[in-house]
Amino acid sequence: MLSLLTEHPLFCALILILLDLGLWRLISSRGSEWKLLVRVLIFALFSIVLFNEGLNPMEPAPWVDNVPLHLAATGLQIGWWLFGARTLTVLIGAVMMQRVGHTGRLLQDLLGAVIFLIAIIAALAYVLDLPVKGVLATSGALAIIVGLALQSTLSDVFSGIVLNTTKPYQLDDWISIDGTEGRVTDIDWRATRLQTSQGSMAVIPNSLAAKAKIINFSRPSNMFGVSVSVPVSPHARPSSVIEALERAMQGCRQLLDTPAPSVSLKSSASGGAEYEISGFVASMGEKRVVRNQLFDLAYRHLQASGVNLLSSNETSTAPQLSRPRALLESSPIFSTLREEEKDTFSQNMTLQTFRAGETILAGGEVSDHLFIIESGVVSVTLKRHGAPLESGRMGPGEVIGEAGILSDTALPADFSAKTFCALYRIEKSYLKPCLDARHDIHDAMQALLDFRLHKAQSLTEETPVIAPKRGFLQWLRNRV
Repeated sequence: MLSLLTEHPLFCALILILLDLGLWRLISSRGSEWKLLVRVLIFALFSIVLFNEGLNPMEPAPWVDNVPLHLAATGLQIGWWLFGARTLTVLIGAVMMQRVGHTGRLLQDLLGAVIFLIAIIAALAYVLDLPVKGVLATSGALAIIVGLALQSTLSDVFSGIVLNTTKPYQLDDWISIDGTEGRVTDIDWRATRLQTSQGSMAVIPNSLAAKAKIINFSRPSNMFGVSVSVPVSPHARPSSVIEALERAMQGCRQLLDTPAPSVSLKSSASGGAEYEISGFVASMGEKRVVRNQLFDLAYRHLQASGVNLLSSNETSTAPQLSRPRALLESSPIFSTLREEEKDTFSQNMTLQTFRAGETILAGGEVSDHLFIIESGVVSVTLKRHGAPLESGRMGPGEVIGEAGILSDTALPADFSAKTFCALYRIEKSYLKPCLDARHDIHDAMQALLDFRLHKAQSLTEETPVIAPKRGFLQWLRNRV
């Protein structure tokens, strides 16, 4: 076998080309560095074999008298130009992927096409010894004809180059192009593809995107705007409304602290006033959840301040209820009580206030009473690896201290007032007989306790540490 390769080096060169094609398919995409290294090495060996045999790709094949050998040598010389063009495009692509990422793919494809065109013209001129000027003139006329026929497509191609150069958006950015909103999944020669929030695919030609109004929701990175409009009665005092909405805003942990969220009066008329809560979240997927949560918090904090959302059907019974009685009415745990039971309960509720920063219930403390939040924001803090971790925030209508009432145990969380808070207190001695008699209330409170214990466990449990991969290439990167 070795003698066959040494006696027939052209056969060896052909084997190198086939070996390159085979290894390029066999090596997985994860080993891209190895694929690149193997291709460069095989091209170098291929070049050595050709030049050692006297086949200079800059000149025609020397064996004119031997037609089969001449054709084989000519094919290998042409293959050298194409092989070199492919190796060069792969090298340029690897460098561009590290520099500009996937957004440079279109420019990479265009550059690769130019390199292959130069390689083909060089092979025609040097290997086949053809008159390149005539070929270029003919190809120029043909290019004009094709360009006129593909004018719209070429407009998309060059618009794609402009978009990749100016980079108004990149892959995975959330953008809006002329009102079409979605996440960028691909930018190719002709179009930009968006995956909309409805799960459908929108294909927008690059020529249209280059001329359209583009809104990039991902710039600056990790910051997406969210806003909620809240209509209220025009007779409500603005300071009371703004104070309640600011508490609702502080009750949402997903809102970023910088830039700070804000509350503002959007419009005011005789029919009602409209206020807006605006802020930013860290990901596009949080916008819908945060918008729903903000509206629910706004409703609860406005109700706690005695302000109702603007409605054409105002109830006459709500203003007649006392605040403890209305709190029981809106509570998901105590709403199943009969009317007379709610009246009795409300008479056994004591109002207690806490300033911002005060501890309402310390972690590990067994409570002998139940708190129902009347107004304000309560912060829930756990200990994780010895450091405090805010696990949630609570608002009007939610309860604190159910563990001590149900099982004489304590939750591992600290409950403290984030803002000025007013809570109604119900003693265990009064509440326990009610829970024994009303299993539906007991079960609802037990489900709440189980949920909180499960959440506390999931937030404080140890996460396995994944050992970083080690290898020669990683070692080399660390040294560089």
